[in-house]
Amino acid sequence: MSVLNKLHPQPLFSYFEQICKVPRPSKKEERIRQFLLDFASENGLNAKTDKIGNVLIMKSATPGFENAKTVILQTHMDMVCEKNSDKVFDFDNDSIEPIISGGWVKANGTTLGADCGIGIAAQLAVLTSQEIKHGPLECLITVDEETGLTGAFNLQPGFLSGSVLLNLDSEDEGEIFIGCAGGIDTLATFSYTGEPVSEKSTAFMISVSGLTGGHSGDDIHKNRGNANKILTRFLWKIVQKYDAKLSDFNGGNLRNAIAREAFAVVTVSANLKENVVSDFNEFSEGLKTEFEKNEPGLQLKIKTVETPEFVIDAKTGKNLLYSLFACPHGVLEMSSRMENMVETSTNLASVKFIDNNKIRVTTSQRSEIESRKIMAAEMVESVFKLAGAVVEHSDGYPGWAPNPDSDLLKITVESYKKLFGVEPVVRSIHAGLECGLFLQKYPGLDMVSFGPTIRGAHSPDERLDIETTAKFWKHLVDVLQNMQ
Repeated sequence: MSVLNKLHPQPLFSYFEQICKVPRPSKKEERIRQFLLDFASENGLNAKTDKIGNVLIMKSATPGFENAKTVILQTHMDMVCEKNSDKVFDFDNDSIEPIISGGWVKANGTTLGADCGIGIAAQLAVLTSQEIKHGPLECLITVDEETGLTGAFNLQPGFLSGSVLLNLDSEDEGEIFIGCAGGIDTLATFSYTGEPVSEKSTAFMISVSGLTGGHSGDDIHKNRGNANKILTRFLWKIVQKYDAKLSDFNGGNLRNAIAREAFAVVTVSANLKENVVSDFNEFSEGLKTEFEKNEPGLQLKIKTVETPEFVIDAKTGKNLLYSLFACPHGVLEMSSRMENMVETSTNLASVKFIDNNKIRVTTSQRSEIESRKIMAAEMVESVFKLAGAVVEHSDGYPGWAPNPDSDLLKITVESYKKLFGVEPVVRSIHAGLECGLFLQKYPGLDMVSFGPTIRGAHSPDERLDIETTAKFWKHLVDVLQNMQ
């Protein structure tokens, strides 16, 4: 039964609801790819895929627009898969459950996938419209944007023919983006030896939950709590004070999301049980005061659990916690080129016990300046190397340098002013977009990025603003009709 059928504009929301029904985790895009190819076939549109799995759907110009520039509408087909800990959901097989809450579309306990599902829906609505006047269109939908930019990295010259690209992956209506930060991941791996647990030990599970989380680019400057950092603060204290031993640490999930939840299991001498609980209660009260404005939902819990089979050796445990405590997280520098914009940041994304007695710490760094992106990655590398970890970096991806003299930008700005009577904000974004990689493969591309307002991206609080979705659609249609 349709939930969004009364929202306007239709068919934009109708297509979005159809997309919600198709599982599309990063690196598992087979079903959404087939959905897109079936859509093209059913509507008599030419479509093709490349070796990596990107999809391109083409539509001829409407009469009178045959000589207009070929416009590329670009989105990505995967979504971030995050859910509340108490939500039973299988992202590989289950459909997202959209709900309307006030003026927003949300999902029931999971990420919504409006990033970038609403952009795909806009592409499909344009492709099937008989009313919109436009030049030749190419709708590019890439794979694996969220976890590796794999589709953009592997896009080959010659796959596209357009010279103008509208990226529909932005999340702030009324803002037009003409640049973005570059990024790189830094991964640290600790090797440990499992040791037996003393018979005179008590085990605790300590958890941090209820945090807002969010996008590690868009939201990094909002002073939101990082569950990994908060949990580490208490563990560091009891390791020093009570010689606590670490058995497990599981915090955060995705490299581009601020950690919302973290859990650890530790052991201490049984005679210190009450001391640990007392210290935890004191720590918890302090944290609630510390985060009362930014994180009112913060929950810290401690409970006794069954004694684990092993603890990690004391040296590795201390090295891990000391390096997590020292590892920077958040804004490193603000931009000197654009007011109120983050220039360089780093995100302590996840801590996981993995196979073969190893612990993997994943972090990500972003900057609009390539040299400072590398500096931030090397800063994080230094912290973990001092602690004895093996450190490696991803290949990274480039930023997108702004072009304020862009012809496409002028058309997009004038369209917005004409439609809504106000000047849009033109700026760069601290999040990573695929545009920098497109520019490497197609140096002549003229690009802008815009979209409706999305809040809470990459978290179960993700929500799509209904009113701005209508404005985004109206703006997109007008831009296409003014491309001559």
